[in-house]
Amino acid sequence: MPELPEVETTRSGLDPLLCGRQIEGAVCRVAKLRLPLDPLLAETLSGQTIQAITRRAKYLLIHLDSGTLLLHLGMSGVLRVVDPQTPPGKHDHVDLLLDDGRSLRFNDPRRFGLVLFLKTDPFQHRLLKNLGPEPLDKTLAADHLFTSSRKRRLAIKNFIMDQKILVGVGNIYASEALFAAGIDPRRPAASLTRSEARRLLQSIQTILVAAIAAGGTTLKDFRQSDGRPGYFRQQLKVYGRKGEGCPNCAGVIMHVVLGQRSTYFCRKCQY
Repeated sequence: MPELPEVETTRSGLDPLLCGRQIEGAVCRVAKLRLPLDPLLAETLSGQTIQAITRRAKYLLIHLDSGTLLLHLGMSGVLRVVDPQTPPGKHDHVDLLLDDGRSLRFNDPRRFGLVLFLKTDPFQHRLLKNLGPEPLDKTLAADHLFTSSRKRRLAIKNFIMDQKILVGVGNIYASEALFAAGIDPRRPAASLTRSEARRLLQSIQTILVAAIAAGGTTLKDFRQSDGRPGYFRQQLKVYGRKGEGCPNCAGVIMHVVLGQRSTYFCRKCQY
């Protein structure tokens, strides 16, 4: 699944291409993605100008004159701006037709994505209103992680992936951040100390900033808005490296499953 850096990379790539453009219509080639598509989407969006593109967690928000288009890439979704002569492919499910003749095209092979038009405050929608703070929010203090972890028995890795605690920290970056912080992902969240919480938040922020700068992670299905793959995978130190040597010591990278997710760590460096 595209994680926060992949979504932010998509947002920053689309922003200069879309802001100020007027939508002239929409083409929906399927009736349903994760949720049904509005059969009147073309009429609703026609004539509206794109004011801004923002992100909340792993959701993209396209702010229009009289509402907000809420998008989620799901497991394998990709957004690209394409020229008018580009024929739609098998999994190109939604096009937003722009006033310069191009289209914003949503490709989603697994159909777990989301395209919703909201007339009311999007941050009060059920999908967004209960989300936790953004990990890159400058006002976020490590004390949030520490106090939220009290009496929590679930593994620390699952804890930081809980979207009500902290948004956008997916499986890959959770493993990488815990390795950078020297914290065993299997430990109960309640065992986190204040100093560890500070170290962990700093590691999460450093990892995410580096991944955004590198264009996200090279997953099988992910591509940036211009079609290029991301390159952060070249810098991954533990994820997907079961049995390889630890880059920090003479240990071996271990693999376990936590919360049905593959987890990678070094038993010598993380405790």
